[in-house]
Amino acid sequence: MSNEAATVQTAEAAPEEEAAPRGLGASLPAADTRAKTEGTFPYAADLWAEGLLWAAVLRSPHPHARIKSIDTTHAREMPGVRAVVTHEDVPGTPVLGRGKADRPVFASEVVRHHGEPLAAVAADHPDTARMAAAAVIVEYEVLDPVTDPEQAFEAEPLHPDGNLIRHIPLRHGDAEAVGEVVVEGLYRIGRQDPAPIGAEAGLAVPRPDGGVELYLASTDPHGDRDTAAAAFGLQQDQVKVVVTGVPGATADREDQSFQLPLGLLALKTGCPVKLAATREESFLGHTHRHPTLLRYRHHADAEGKLVKVEAQILLDAGAYAGTSSEALAAAVAFACGPYVVPNAFIEGWAVRTNNPPSGHVRGEGAMQVCAAYEAQMDKLAKKLGLDPAEVRLRNVMATGDVLPTGQTVTCPAPVAELLEAVRDFPLPPLPKDTPEDEWLLPGGPEGAGEPAAVRRGVGYGLGMVHMLGAEGADEVSTATVRVQNGVATVLCAAVETGQGFSTLARQIVQETLGIDEVHVVPVDTDQPPAGAGCRGRHTWVSGGAVERAAKMVRTQLLQPLAHKFGMSTELLQITDGKITSYDGVLSTTVTEAMDGKELWATAQCRPHPTEPLDDAGQGDAFVGISFCAIRAVVDVDIELGSVRVVELAVAQDVGRVLNPAQLAARIEAGVTQGLGAALTENLRTPRGLIRHPDLTGYALPTALDAPDIRIVKLVEERDVVAPFGAKSVSAVPVVTSPAAIASAVRAATGRPVNRLPIRPQAAVVTGN
Repeated sequence: MSNEAATVQTAEAAPEEEAAPRGLGASLPAADTRAKTEGTFPYAADLWAEGLLWAAVLRSPHPHARIKSIDTTHAREMPGVRAVVTHEDVPGTPVLGRGKADRPVFASEVVRHHGEPLAAVAADHPDTARMAAAAVIVEYEVLDPVTDPEQAFEAEPLHPDGNLIRHIPLRHGDAEAVGEVVVEGLYRIGRQDPAPIGAEAGLAVPRPDGGVELYLASTDPHGDRDTAAAAFGLQQDQVKVVVTGVPGATADREDQSFQLPLGLLALKTGCPVKLAATREESFLGHTHRHPTLLRYRHHADAEGKLVKVEAQILLDAGAYAGTSSEALAAAVAFACGPYVVPNAFIEGWAVRTNNPPSGHVRGEGAMQVCAAYEAQMDKLAKKLGLDPAEVRLRNVMATGDVLPTGQTVTCPAPVAELLEAVRDFPLPPLPKDTPEDEWLLPGGPEGAGEPAAVRRGVGYGLGMVHMLGAEGADEVSTATVRVQNGVATVLCAAVETGQGFSTLARQIVQETLGIDEVHVVPVDTDQPPAGAGCRGRHTWVSGGAVERAAKMVRTQLLQPLAHKFGMSTELLQITDGKITSYDGVLSTTVTEAMDGKELWATAQCRPHPTEPLDDAGQGDAFVGISFCAIRAVVDVDIELGSVRVVELAVAQDVGRVLNPAQLAARIEAGVTQGLGAALTENLRTPRGLIRHPDLTGYALPTALDAPDIRIVKLVEERDVVAPFGAKSVSAVPVVTSPAAIASAVRAATGRPVNRLPIRPQAAVVTGN
């Protein structure tokens, strides 16, 4: 009988399914996962409209030239061509720019970089459009390009605003302080491209009122709308930006050189116009990470405690300013890293050259200095005869310490805990010297290396990034939550770029209102602005707005019940779709309490204000900071210089884990992007010309290059000023992993490794 009973019990339990994940802290899958895996997700390149025309953009083959004439006659006369536009056809503001508006829609008098737009064509076939663009005759007077940022200080002005974009002289502490031990270094960081999975694409559709609708994979739709309206000479309400499927964004997709020609052509022809960039056009058109030259001098006492850091940081902004001022502020402020430095004297410059424009890429400014200051910490450890992890532990900052900018670190800063976690994590086993394990050698399964030439190295990186905008940026987002018939709808112009905002918004509403079915409305500029999708701001600012709106709806829902039972709403709770009181007297469902009503609320979230850095580089410039520690294990063939990253152990302070699966994916993606910056990614621009603008010449890391990524610790010490207490997670692994990999290569080879990406000759050891 007992066996039968057991069998029956099992049979009854079998049909029960595990409850679907819901609410904050659950690994809720993204709503668009199935569409993306099945290939039905509508990306910008998939757009179509009746009467569609195709666009192509003519770009300069020279990095620096004076434009003597532009003749569009032959292009206009080609069969199938409907319109050709140049600078003469821009009715409004002729310049654009994210941070500073200094970049022309079309070059008119001078070409300042390879790939700068000069004209755009609309035709009835994409091949016709490209041939017509090539038929535009431009007469140039080729000029010598300025491609060395150090020469930009003495060169003739490349722009009416001059060559110097910004200079920050940071002064903190005693300039006369010296240490018993001094180490110096010169470092160079290459030009990393965001290399989006999907190249830029978009559709412009003219409106009957004389305006235009732009369908774009935009991460800042309201910013794009405002720029477009100014260029088109229209009111903002005459331009609408509709966000289509964004095929990932590892930068801010600052590709307005694609968007504005589209709109101009649609307005001129009165027809929908589509542009789908080739990979070469993508490389030529969008911005890249700032190449950087860094000089460092670290002073320390005999115990390895830092006394003073001196540094010079030079950012190559390329032809236009863009967001270089913001990148420089981050580089200067974080030039000493997450270490206590009583005296710091940093000179930072961002200058114009005739190189391709630089812009926002994850961890801009912070990544470049991290590679340099961590190299300095390795040099300091070697000179003092200390373990590299130990010298770092003796200097790490904590909550309450002061940045070189004079700002007190008030957020959680568990840097020592992070470093100890990766240091103490077990090391991976050594490879076996047998033929069947040749795949473990640097160079891959068919690598030419010999096992006897392989050296293993272990290195460390500690990184930090700021969250949200800085230096007085007005960070604000608006969200509306509406509930009817048991379904919740979220309206927020925060673009889903792969960072998981749409999933987070659903989780917030589920947690707050106990409603399972939550829909996030597609984004367009008819909604209130939410700002750009970068620096983790949508988790904080837009997520905070959704939370506040959901809580306002919650109050509307609970107030009638609280009034009926003579209690406050604080005594009622919503769990798993049920409303209960603290004493058990009240128990009902959310659906019953709604009783067919429609409830809605709109709320804003605006973090506490910041301030610009002053003339001495001082000021409370940042809202919050996140930290990361990475230990890298590498195998280096010291004869060939090939490097294989065996393992990256990661510890990060995340504030609070809101979605474990999504968080792990973001960290792994960030680490892999940093791997590319460390070993393979360098957009080469000899004399200002982009060489091999394709994914053959530009080597992205593949799945075969990705090492084992071990997330060994996530510190959940909530940041009290952030909604949910969470911190952004994507950028800081990008910042930290290149420094850790370079540190490990130094440990394996004994070579200085002062350039990223690491070139093979830098890892070759002679005389062995």
